[in-house]
Amino acid sequence: MTRNEFELLYAIKKNGLLSVRKLAQLSGCSTGYVSQTLRKFAECGWTDEGGIAAAGEEALLPYRVRRAVIMAAGMGTHFVPLTLEKPKGLLTVRNEVLIERQIEQLQEAGISEIVIVLGYKKEAFFYLESKFRGLKILINPEYNTKNNAHTLYLAKEYLKSCYVCSADNYFEENPFEAYVYRSYYAGVRVEKKTKEWYMIPDEKMNIARVKKTGTKGWIMLGHAYWDEAFGAAMVRILEEDRDVGNYDLTVWEQILVENIGSLPPMEIKVYPPDVIFEFDSLDDLRRFDADYVDHTHTKIMRNIAKVLDCRESEILNFTPIKEGLTNTSFVFEVKGKKYVYRHPGDGTEAIIDRAHEKKSLELAKSIGVDPTFICMDAQQGWKISSYVEGIRTPSYGSFEDSKRVLAVMRSLHERNLSVPWTFLPWEEAGKIEEILRTEKGGIADQEFDQLKENVGKCFAGCEGDGITMRFCHCDTYAPNWMLTEEETILIDWEYAGNADPGCDIGTYIMDSMWEVPEAERFIAEYCGPDMTGAQKFHYLAYTAILSYYWYVWALYREACGAVMGESLYNWHVMAKRYSRYLVEAYSL
Repeated sequence: MTRNEFELLYAIKKNGLLSVRKLAQLSGCSTGYVSQTLRKFAECGWTDEGGIAAAGEEALLPYRVRRAVIMAAGMGTHFVPLTLEKPKGLLTVRNEVLIERQIEQLQEAGISEIVIVLGYKKEAFFYLESKFRGLKILINPEYNTKNNAHTLYLAKEYLKSCYVCSADNYFEENPFEAYVYRSYYAGVRVEKKTKEWYMIPDEKMNIARVKKTGTKGWIMLGHAYWDEAFGAAMVRILEEDRDVGNYDLTVWEQILVENIGSLPPMEIKVYPPDVIFEFDSLDDLRRFDADYVDHTHTKIMRNIAKVLDCRESEILNFTPIKEGLTNTSFVFEVKGKKYVYRHPGDGTEAIIDRAHEKKSLELAKSIGVDPTFICMDAQQGWKISSYVEGIRTPSYGSFEDSKRVLAVMRSLHERNLSVPWTFLPWEEAGKIEEILRTEKGGIADQEFDQLKENVGKCFAGCEGDGITMRFCHCDTYAPNWMLTEEETILIDWEYAGNADPGCDIGTYIMDSMWEVPEAERFIAEYCGPDMTGAQKFHYLAYTAILSYYWYVWALYREACGAVMGESLYNWHVMAKRYSRYLVEAYSL
């Protein structure tokens, strides 16, 4: 069937046998073509006096849309703070939940089979199964380490004759049809430079190539349709890439870009402006839905407004902070001044006492070690701090930076401050190990017991050596330091408490990945010219103890769904390196 035949026959199916002029308007064909083709349709039995006939219905079957796959696995990090509390697809826009509106539009178009792939806060979507018939849920357990090409791989058996959608799109008008002639990607014509992907068409308005930036043209915006041939070809690529993982970290459009010459044609389907909307930030959403100007429906924004005595409309320019292994944070502005909001990570309530953290922050601010602290909620764990411009983290390769860091550590320890709680890394590691073994499925590391034994010998070797507890930070790795020309600031006091000063020394060494001689130089600078052999052993031992603690902590965080990446391995390496060295060098 030609394109024009399809458009005309589909117009008759939807609207019946109308006048030639009206059918020409609906199908986009000329009146002469419509008049001639109507006679052809009648002769071959595709139409009759009532409209489309059974034979015509059968002729349209190859173009029937079978289903839709909605990608809803990602967190939407550029949409903080809203997505810290709920997935982007569940945001309410103009009084409708985004994904619900999209499901309803699909069903209105006759698409009854809808597959949703979930990941981040997946349980928040489960109610949709009860609300909408014909819904199928798939789970992407790797949503936080892989991009949506992997999401689609998980839905590979559904990707033929299928709409491919994102849960966070808003369609002002229903863009879906029950029948589609050929694969397409939705696009909008723009006459300005944007950060969107630009589709360059050939003479038939098929996508010839894609540019990731441009000044004007047709940008990718919204959904796509994969016909039988295109879906089969894409699934082959997704399956071939399964073991290699070239596309694990990319969006599926990257596959289109790199394979455009070998894939079946995909058209550019041009929509008018103001039909398809994608919101890349809260500021975008505010421009579309005025309700979000002063009421974002999130506790986070209410917290900020209350603490800083401002309206929600004055909270602007959100930027996620990628650093941080325990929590999620973002920078924002109020009245021209920048701040940082810290949102506690899932599962941290089991290993962090937020009331203790708050008291530690207040104490650290009172002595000038962390002047950035503004406010913290001890029950919920969120925190607001001042943003410091022009900072850098210390370099592990710079001994001058080490001296600045050590001066703050030494000053903190020499104050002989005290708080009514302690941080005991060896004992805390034991508690976390118990959780791993009893609640999280065990520990897969075959060397774990030997590592634990060696670290235990290091811990025993420190007993009774005269080094006493002090108020310590206990998480002194480089990202928790902020260096300016004048100041050396230590932030994030989640693990602070009365502790062995080796907790501060050992954590910095651990994250540096130094070999023993470099660590000994660092320890000597801290202890001064009168350093004893017992002191050197003690701080080397605490390097092993702290590395072991953070390794066990990382195992727990991953068991809770976090991705610790290379850090987990590095901490294992340092615990093993220093405990083995001390066991052998000191015949423990």
